Amino acid sequence: MSDEQTSSPGPEPGGPGRGGPGHGGPEPEEIRFFGTTWVHHDGGYGLRRAGAAVGSLALAAAGAVVLRFAFQGLEIAAVGPFVGILVVAGFAVCSALAFRRTWDGFVRRPDPGARGAADTSAQGLMLIGFIGSLLAYFCRSLVEAPGEKRYRAEYAAARERHERRRGARTGNPAAKKPRSKKGR
Repeated sequence: MSDEQTSSPGPEPGGPGRGGPGHGGPEPEEIRFFGTTWVHHDGGYGLRRAGAAVGSLALAAAGAVVLRFAFQGLEIAAVGPFVGILVVAGFAVCSALAFRRTWDGFVRRPDPGARGAADTSAQGLMLIGFIGSLLAYFCRSLVEAPGEKRYRAEYAAARERHERRRGARTGNPAAKKPRSKKGR
């Protein structure tokens, strides 16, 4: 039996017409490390949140240790206090900007029209300020799954739109009502 005959692929995630079993409505988007457990807080949601918080904090601490080794390398090279201050200030500023950018990503979707040269420069900023990004992930994991509030609002809006559309389509639109013979 060939692969084509074994099974037909299901609809794409988040695509139009994707419905759950029996209700035909919109499906929630998956969040990294959480899947769709954020909808009903089931399937080990609490453990996943704790794991995401501990993991991101551990990675931030490991990153800080690596940066400390890099700073010690600068001290060994005897580059001077001015360069040391510049390096620390650069990482601090980049970490703060990465924290803010990551936090904003949890609250609202990035503007698709704003991609381009600004996005490529922000990738370098996020790479340098990775500790800030990890700390934002840690802080958000203490409250909810990172991005859960945004996904929940989008999912509720999609469900409401679906209900309005479904409510407006009652009956068979192809069936015409019979005309009365009185008007002829």
